[in-house]
Amino acid sequence: LRSSTSTILAVRRQVRSSRPSHDHTIKMNATCFRRPIGCLKTALRQTRHQRLLTRSMATTPAAEPPASTPSPSTPSVKPSYFGPRDKPTFAVYPPPPSIRQTHKNPLPALDAQQRSTLDPTGARTRLFDPARPDAAKVGDVLMVTTKSGEPFSGVCMSIRRRGVDTAILLRGQLMKVGVEMWYKIYSPTVIGIDIVWRRPKRARRARLTYLRKPKHDMGSVDHLVFAWKKERYGMRNKGRQLGTRF
Repeated sequence: LRSSTSTILAVRRQVRSSRPSHDHTIKMNATCFRRPIGCLKTALRQTRHQRLLTRSMATTPAAEPPASTPSPSTPSVKPSYFGPRDKPTFAVYPPPPSIRQTHKNPLPALDAQQRSTLDPTGARTRLFDPARPDAAKVGDVLMVTTKSGEPFSGVCMSIRRRGVDTAILLRGQLMKVGVEMWYKIYSPTVIGIDIVWRRPKRARRARLTYLRKPKHDMGSVDHLVFAWKKERYGMRNKGRQLGTRF
């Protein structure tokens, strides 16, 4: 027992004399006598610690040497051998001229064509032309003759100008009841439009809707029609024809 104790003390003195710089080595050498596997555990711990230190260090990648010859670039135009062989050649014609370039607005031409068909003489167009001083205006008394039925006479309340769809609104009285009628001046069923009586002063409005009120209602215009017919027929017998029929 004394000999073994002296041996251990001698080993400890030797270890202390050759003491390294790290404490992990001391523990490993000191515990190797008591636990043989303890030194292995200490060595593994030290290796793991050194691995972490190595990972934290940054490394600079080595510069690649410049290429002596540049890499060939892809051609922008494909070679001829990529295209189809025996490709047929055909002529490419320009598109036909568009009618929209020559006739940007076809409605005026269509309106003129329809007017020439419905009103060959142009009398209806001149009758309601606002530029003419003798044209029919709102407030005048007109008489419209159609193919079916008796003529209808009344005061012109409104003129709706829509090209060949131009229409007039007449207000008359039948059996003491106010009646309003729309007539299209270019309609084939309309035979004639006569101006029975002209308003002495031009109306200030384009639509005389106030004539529907009892205060301004003209009522029946039969007396004006009778006076116009009497004067017209009387002048006809004398060789004159007063009044115009369109």
